Amino acid sequence: METQDRLAERFEPHRSRLRAVAYRMLGSGSDADDAVQETWLRLSRADTSEVANLSGWLTTVVSRICLDMLRTRTARREELVGARLPDRWDGAGPGADGGPGQGAGRAGGDGPGVGADRPRPGTDPEHEALLADSVGRALLVVLDTLTPAERVAFVLHDLFAVPFQQLAPIVERSPVAAKKLASRARHKVRGTPAVDAAELARHREVVRAFLAAARDGDMAGLLAVLAPDVVRRADPAALPPGAPTTLRGARAVAEQTMVFGRGSRRAEPLLIDGHVGIAVAPRGRLRLAITVTVRDDRIAAYEVIADPARLRQLDLAVLTG
Repeated sequence: METQDRLAERFEPHRSRLRAVAYRMLGSGSDADDAVQETWLRLSRADTSEVANLSGWLTTVVSRICLDMLRTRTARREELVGARLPDRWDGAGPGADGGPGQGAGRAGGDGPGVGADRPRPGTDPEHEALLADSVGRALLVVLDTLTPAERVAFVLHDLFAVPFQQLAPIVERSPVAAKKLASRARHKVRGTPAVDAAELARHREVVRAFLAAARDGDMAGLLAVLAPDVVRRADPAALPPGAPTTLRGARAVAEQTMVFGRGSRRAEPLLIDGHVGIAVAPRGRLRLAITVTVRDDRIAAYEVIADPARLRQLDLAVLTG
């Protein structure tokens, strides 16, 4: 067997790709680090003398680890179904920036390049936000709606071009079944718009103009994109205590949007139930969904959804084109 130093030299060139694969599968920097660390540990214990394609071997191992982690995560979520909704969300308000932080991840052995006394990159919220930006918050949010096997199949094939012959044993399917699994995941990620392409493009520009004005604190820009009789509704959990759940009129809605606009940098357009909407996803984790009604190229109404039960019922997809 190879020495640990030699194995480490062979492993290091693959680390960044393995982490990229794991992050897209798991949506968490700390979890991705854990998966890569476990991959190194398995490599260090394995006899690799017969391994002709180390990159493929490592991709297979990290993917199986991620699949197990996703299955465990899904089981835990099912156990939490029916949990009481908090009185209000900590990052209250449409477009608010924040939300519950992510855990620091599990402790692991010291693989190459990961010292026990070094901070984990994924535990830094700002680093996590940069990771989410690099991948696309909307994509991370939509990937989180897939089953574990669908997510692994989509990430490996559509994002990293892993052939179905290699993908199939990872998801415990035949190559034909793995291809169908990836196709089903792709359809979910892309969604089905409820309007034609031209109207969808117009609505997307309206939503983008709204977000840009909110980010810049541009009152005139907000008033220009809101209909005079616009109505804003919101779940109580999305608002500070005592704030009205319904607001009417462009001026009132724009003024409140200005208050919470700083957090709109964590917001991104996506498809909600076939229409252009907004996801507020700090570090790529969905905290609020905003459904938007556009009429005559202005926002006639929008609703801020924070209730976890309601969020789970939404059909979310990535805006393409």
